[in-house]
Amino acid sequence: MTPAPLMHATPAPEAATEVAAPTEAQLKAAAERDALTQAAARRRRERLAAFVQQVVPGIVGILLFLLLWQGVAQLVGNFPGPAKVWDSAVKLFSDPFYQKGPNEQGIGWNILSSLKRVGIGFGLAALVGIPLGFVIGRFATMDRMTAPIISILRPVSPLAWLPIGLMVFKAANPAAIWVIFICSIWPMIINTAVGVQRIPQDYLNVARVLNLSEWKVFTKILFPAVLPYMLTGVKLSIGVAWLVIVAAEMLTGGVGIGFWLWDEWNNLVMEHIIIAIFTIGIVGLILEQALIWIARRFQFE
Repeated sequence: MTPAPLMHATPAPEAATEVAAPTEAQLKAAAERDALTQAAARRRRERLAAFVQQVVPGIVGILLFLLLWQGVAQLVGNFPGPAKVWDSAVKLFSDPFYQKGPNEQGIGWNILSSLKRVGIGFGLAALVGIPLGFVIGRFATMDRMTAPIISILRPVSPLAWLPIGLMVFKAANPAAIWVIFICSIWPMIINTAVGVQRIPQDYLNVARVLNLSEWKVFTKILFPAVLPYMLTGVKLSIGVAWLVIVAAEMLTGGVGIGFWLWDEWNNLVMEHIIIAIFTIGIVGLILEQALIWIARRFQFE
């Protein structure tokens, strides 16, 4: 049998090698895409760098603080370290509103009692201090009359006012509110008065030419111009009020975060003392940030 002849494969015709050159519009679009991609990558890098610069130093600081704290706990006997305090805080805040008697309440009730006292004392100080600041800043005679009194009374230690409050009110709670009132009123008076005094005289001259009433001068000129100064005074005052309440409650007793801290010291529960310190700091920070937020909301441009 004769083998079939092998078929010779014919080479495929070569593909066309000529490729159309990109147009100028395609080149421009590609360049724009590259530019957008690079810009997006650059923005991501900038955001990451900003995040690292903002967050990492804080984390490092906290870690160093905890390390230092642990070192002190190792050196000083009976001083609790971070882990022990954290365990106590978890147990404490798992039931913050228990009540087992007038002198044994959860930390939540004590914080609320302190905030209530601060709210009353601080509110009364704002009701008196801000209008008084407007009057002092508006009238030079009032400024000269009150300047010596404010200069003498403002540096007085908060606890020096407590005996006067106890003598006048015959009770611990109003005495503590009195201390908050008298200590937080000065920043509001001074900042409001300074704000009024820094209003350009031309504004007041225009009001005089237009024969505006004192109410119109207050609502249209004084208040918008003084508001930033006034809010700065309010922000300083809330910090002072929160500082003062802790010291006042340590002496007056009853219920409150200051009293709770002192009571834990008498019971020698160091973990709770450290928890109280952190709680006071965090609540104070929240109050200050809330006032900063309010100040930004009411800022006139």
